[in-house]
Amino acid sequence: MKANAQESQSLVLIVDDEPFIRLILRHFLEREGYQIAEAQNGIEAINVFKQFHPDIVLLDAIMPDMDGFECCAQLQPLDCSKHTPVLMITGLEDQESVDRAFAVGAMDYVTKPIHWAVLRQRVKRLIQQSQLQQKLEAVNLELQLLVTIDGLTQVANRRRFEEYFNQEWQRLKWDQQPLSLILCDVDFFKLYNDTYGHRVGDRCLQKIAKAIKDIIKCPADLVARYGGEEFAVILPNTDTKGATHVADKICHAVRTLAIPHQNSQVSPHVTISVGFTTEIPQPDSDLEKMISAADWALYQAKAAGRDRFVQNILLTKSKNSG
Repeated sequence: MKANAQESQSLVLIVDDEPFIRLILRHFLEREGYQIAEAQNGIEAINVFKQFHPDIVLLDAIMPDMDGFECCAQLQPLDCSKHTPVLMITGLEDQESVDRAFAVGAMDYVTKPIHWAVLRQRVKRLIQQSQLQQKLEAVNLELQLLVTIDGLTQVANRRRFEEYFNQEWQRLKWDQQPLSLILCDVDFFKLYNDTYGHRVGDRCLQKIAKAIKDIIKCPADLVARYGGEEFAVILPNTDTKGATHVADKICHAVRTLAIPHQNSQVSPHVTISVGFTTEIPQPDSDLEKMISAADWALYQAKAAGRDRFVQNILLTKSKNSG
């Protein structure tokens, strides 16, 4: 295997069991300005592909042990994001071989003896198409983030919350596993804005969102901005004990920020009220009722003096108010 180190050029992986074919392909493509990596069989090609992530693979169809068709099929699962094109080089021109090449994932093919002008254009075109597809996917991902992320706090927005909550509700209804929902409200936030101004209020919300997000470690959990100063946390596969622990940590984390709030009626610093509920979704149950249960618990936390968490009806104060 040979490869240059310049990253400014596209990398071509040549896979052929004949050294002479690899040699002439390498010389031709190097003159075109490409970096080159080589493999002499399908197994070596897979290893080189994993190591160097080439921009295109020129793959001989007929090789011993593992032919190009099998190699191409095994390369596909390794290339979920880059969409590296495979250009099959074959002496076979029958329709069955051509159909088989496309069926295993090849993007194009050329036949031997190689027509160099054709190869030049096809390599160039396939690399350009791959790069364009990667750019489009990056743009689409960015657009997707824009419609699912709250611009101020950089956690999920209300739309994403509703989408994900419904998804997990349906999944856990099928699995018959617990789902916990936590709703949070920053205490006396209108007074905070009136005292310090909306720009400072925005920074306060950003700090609280980050504090909550830092608590939530499981990739399946979701933190969302539910409303103006309200946040929601979805905890799939989490029972009451686990949700209680998270609710307690949220209250503690916001206190620990020690953000001054001189007009708060419960503490000299910003605090948060939390309500949560846990349920194993049933076929005849309603996710809106679960949201209402968490919202009711949040109301109870506020009515009981704020700076605390409540699970459904039962009041459970996480720590003495500051």
